[in-house]
Amino acid sequence: MRVATWNVNGLRARLDFVLAWLRERQPDVVGLQEIKLTDEIFPHDAFAEVGYRAATHGQKSWNGVAILARETPEVTQRGLPGHEGFGARLLAARVGELDFATVYVPNGKHLEHEDFARKLTWLEALAEQLEQGFHASRPGVICGDFNVCPSGLDSWNEAELGGAIFHTPQERQRFEALLSAGFSDLWRKLHPDRQAFSWWDYRGGAFHRKQGLRIDFLLGTPAARSALQAAEIDRGWRKKRDGLTPSDHAPVWADLA
Repeated sequence: MRVATWNVNGLRARLDFVLAWLRERQPDVVGLQEIKLTDEIFPHDAFAEVGYRAATHGQKSWNGVAILARETPEVTQRGLPGHEGFGARLLAARVGELDFATVYVPNGKHLEHEDFARKLTWLEALAEQLEQGFHASRPGVICGDFNVCPSGLDSWNEAELGGAIFHTPQERQRFEALLSAGFSDLWRKLHPDRQAFSWWDYRGGAFHRKQGLRIDFLLGTPAARSALQAAEIDRGWRKKRDGLTPSDHAPVWADLA
């Protein structure tokens, strides 16, 4: 089974791009973030044409998450209880034998902004939710854009950015709490010393200058980790293709036996 995550930065603008990637990579389950459209106008038919059923938790012009799967996703949760004010940022479902969730963690803006403290609280609530909703004995994956660089290896310039947004000890501690709840960073499991990124700013030629961050993750339960065979960041899909503009994030995928 191939599972994947992708912050598409607006599905309406990126639909043809996403469909091309689906045809090439043939994932079985995909978590999308930042779809930026409501459930009512989600393009179910376009995905059905390439073999996918979708579950959605959308929001107009902002946020929004979705799950694409070969089998119909059976939704188990929409939204993070008590944090609805931050928008549509969590969707969980069962897909066959797999427990799967996609999340879009709040950005936090900057350390002095009120959203930074709310981001930390959101991550704490997420860890609690995962302990309740995922079981170590079952294959499970929570994926998404976490807006955290877990270590200096995940940043293009830890020396200057350490302590800034995405790089703070507070954010890293809360990400570590997710791992302490029994999850493993599947890509890092196979690439313990490799520096690679999943997001690059559109500005300043950041992509070509290799100035990126790794903030998009597939976190697996012990059962998923034991089935892990391969994991990659699809950097090539951050490039323009056939005149289509990509997201500022690359997809990340993993193969589970």
